[in-house]
Amino acid sequence: MEKVAFKLPTKTRIDGVVVKQLKPIVDERGFLMEMIRSDEPDFKGFGQTYLTAVNEGVTKAWHYHEFQTDNFICVHGLIKLVLYDCREGASTEGMVNEFFLGENSPIMVQIPPGVLHGFKGLSAPHALIVNVPDQLYSYEKPDEYRVDPHQNDVPYDWSRKDG
Repeated sequence: MEKVAFKLPTKTRIDGVVVKQLKPIVDERGFLMEMIRSDEPDFKGFGQTYLTAVNEGVTKAWHYHEFQTDNFICVHGLIKLVLYDCREGASTEGMVNEFFLGENSPIMVQIPPGVLHGFKGLSAPHALIVNVPDQLYSYEKPDEYRVDPHQNDVPYDWSRKDG
């Protein structure tokens, strides 16, 4: 089955969010795909790399960081990544962005500090997400602030949108 390139939305993006189309190099052995390079203009630094899994139908949301920039890539399965700009006074305050990341939509989404974000697993049994934040996780003083995924003031409904 031939992979179809993801078409980036033309609507306005939240200020500071970077979306990069990834380019798998495929041959009969498999593929190789660069995700993040330190010589790219949007590279913010390296803190650590981690892998997270989300089961089908599960929503992991909402949270934000005061200082940390996240770089999300879904390397297996499919997720819906949603961003909400809750930064007071930002030019895109109140804006919601929705992205689909996965094997057939190989993109990297860079999420700036202060932007609420979360994701929902859309593939069985799970999807795998690699995050390359620019800060180390601090066990003593985590730079992570959480908001309930469903009981909140965020103008977003996580339910499936049939049509």
